[in-house]
Amino acid sequence: MLGANQLLMRERNERLVLSLVRKHGPLSKSEIARMTGLSAQAGSVIMRGLEHEGLLEKQAPVRGKVGQPLVPMNLAADGAFFLGLKVGRRRTELMLIDFRGSVLGSEVQRHDYPTPDATVAFARSATASLLTRLDASQRKRIAGFGIGLPFQLWNWAGALQVPQHAMADWRHRDIRAELAEEMAWPVVLENDATAACNAELVFGTSDLPRNFLYAFLGFFIGGGLVLNGTLFTGSFGNAGALASMLVPDGTGKVRQLVSVASLSELERQLETGSARLWESADTWDVDEAVLDAWMDQAAAGLAHAAIAAVAVCDLEALVIDGWLPEPLRQRLVAKTEIAFTGLDLAGIRCPQVLSGTVGPMARVLGAASLPLSMRFLVDLGA
Repeated sequence: MLGANQLLMRERNERLVLSLVRKHGPLSKSEIARMTGLSAQAGSVIMRGLEHEGLLEKQAPVRGKVGQPLVPMNLAADGAFFLGLKVGRRRTELMLIDFRGSVLGSEVQRHDYPTPDATVAFARSATASLLTRLDASQRKRIAGFGIGLPFQLWNWAGALQVPQHAMADWRHRDIRAELAEEMAWPVVLENDATAACNAELVFGTSDLPRNFLYAFLGFFIGGGLVLNGTLFTGSFGNAGALASMLVPDGTGKVRQLVSVASLSELERQLETGSARLWESADTWDVDEAVLDAWMDQAAAGLAHAAIAAVAVCDLEALVIDGWLPEPLRQRLVAKTEIAFTGLDLAGIRCPQVLSGTVGPMARVLGAASLPLSMRFLVDLGA
């Protein structure tokens, strides 16, 4: 977290200042100098420059008992804007956020299954609609378009109960490249669950450990891996691919976690009334006995997956989030903690189980956070 005063490091130091203000809230020039190791003069120059660029803005002075009042600087809401597209198995969503992460608007398209043509068409029309919420000067400050997309969508036709050919186009279509040709801003793509993990890092409100496994329960479960405070995506972008991890199924066999801890499995078990799962993540009115049984098997699967990950990476925590009402997320956290007690933990340290703080919108917010991180933030774990 130490800054450098060399001229060539100015951009890196600007990112560092913006990252610290995002993490800690409004900070004065003296606080920035203390936290970064920059000289008072260098810190002052950088913060004035960021203010001039419209990325920081002065807050009300804070008067102490002696000396000059401190003038905290905060992120300027209109400093930059970002669009995030989340491609889901049941709904696709585009969201517009400002520099502080506040949601300015969103557009949703529901479907039985996603196709590249429909996704690109929706991205075009929804972008045009959301841009009407910005004036001309604000549109010039759009800094990127992020996409959160499940990888290898063509493999999920069976789980979605659609013909294989219905999903085949995903194998050879690159929607990131297609949209990048049309848009005036950088377009970046990441796995949707990995994007959700990035949202927890950028917008989350809890003090997370430096090493943790992140699980997002959507139609299919997905995840992310954070090592030394940094989102680790791996050589092929598949690090934290929880869906593919093998876990006991309770019958002496093993299955992939996707078939144990995904909402698609809950939807299948509910049979009737399952559409209520996708109407809202605020409240669910579903069969309690079916829900509780599914949560027990999901918790057991998550516990096994987390222990396997801990054995390899020595992680401190499992963070659970998803398209779930908050009380149910807390209940799943509690059930997962209980599930650990039935496992052989000899030789490893049992991780904490924490609830994510971003919630159901983590994937679309995470998509919008991708260009924000790429353009304006620095890795505070480095």
